[in-house]
Amino acid sequence: MIQREELIAIGRYNKPHGVAGEISATIDIDIETLGELSCLVSDIDGIFVPFFVDACRPKSSETVLLTIDGIDSEQEASRLVNHDIYALKREYMQSSLDADADAYPLDYFIGYELMDSDNTRVGEIIAVDEQTENAIFIVDRDGEELMVPATDELIVEFDMDKKVMVMDLPQGLLDLNN
Repeated sequence: MIQREELIAIGRYNKPHGVAGEISATIDIDIETLGELSCLVSDIDGIFVPFFVDACRPKSSETVLLTIDGIDSEQEASRLVNHDIYALKREYMQSSLDADADAYPLDYFIGYELMDSDNTRVGEIIAVDEQTENAIFIVDRDGEELMVPATDELIVEFDMDKKVMVMDLPQGLLDLNN
């Protein structure tokens, strides 16, 4: 059984495209990486279910049209509308050769220890809020939740093995959380 901690969010299903079961999806990864994944996973009634992609073609820079094995009607495709799309983390990591923070969806960094560039521990990244125009890391610092801008310009480096991210945080930023 697939567990949530094995997954990384990469997009969301939009709406059926035509009557043959094709569905549009907004994705946060490039189409080449998408093509290297063995399956896409979605939460269907509380269970993470794998879906196998038969075909994928770009619709726009962030939207693709997917043909999924076993889904061959508009009605069947409608069941996926507004469901999040996940990839298996281990596959996603193997297919992402670029070690730049831009190459990873932000929720990949959940569970990372956040350090300031002066080597001060900030806390653990426990969530990502992407509901605003600028994404925010939610950081747990000894039971207190802090909000830190999740912008590539502030990320100095990260270590995937140690699960540590170093950010160059502007002076006083953490004091704004009080």
